[in-house]
Amino acid sequence: MNFCSHCGSDQLEFRVPEGDNRPRYVCSNCGVIHYSNPRIVTGCLPVWEGRVLLARRAIEPRKGYWNVPSGYMENGETVEQGAAREVWEETLARVQELRLHTVFSIPHINQVYIHFLAELNGPDFGVGEESADVRLFAEEEIPWKEIAFTSSVFTLEHYFEDRRQGRQEVHIGVMEWG
Repeated sequence: MNFCSHCGSDQLEFRVPEGDNRPRYVCSNCGVIHYSNPRIVTGCLPVWEGRVLLARRAIEPRKGYWNVPSGYMENGETVEQGAAREVWEETLARVQELRLHTVFSIPHINQVYIHFLAELNGPDFGVGEESADVRLFAEEEIPWKEIAFTSSVFTLEHYFEDRRQGRQEVHIGVMEWG
C-alpha cells in the first residue's frame, strides 16, 4: 500500500495498532487503520436430473479448465445472491432452492469459497461471457484432471459421496500450503 485511501497521504506505517494483534497499514497523517481481509468467493453447483452443470473457463486463471460456477462476491449482495449471479454469468442458467454445501478456506491466498447446491430451474443453459463451454455431467463423465480449482474438486467429491450415502451435509475444508 502506497497511499491512504482515506486522506491520500503517503505516510503509512506497517505496524500493530493499539488494541490489535496483527500488523496493519496505519496512516500517520489521519490515523486510519487499513484492514486487509480474506475475499469471499461464492458459487453454486447446479444439479439437473442427477447431473451437475460445470463451466469451462474462458478467462485466466486456469483458462480452459472446468469449474463449479463461482466468483467474487460483490458489495451489497448476500452469498446466495452472489452464487446465483455467478451461475447466471457463467452458464446463463437460473437456480432455485440453494442450500449450503461446502466452505473451503485457502489461507495462503486469503480466500474463502462458499459453495451451494441448487436445482436448475430447467435444462436451459448456455455459454456465459466468462465461459468457453457449459455442460451437464454425470459423475462418471467428470473430467477430473481438467478441474480448475481444488475448491471445485472438494465440492464435487463431497456432492457425489453425499448422493451415494443418501445424505445432505455441509462440508468444511482447507487447502494447506507447503
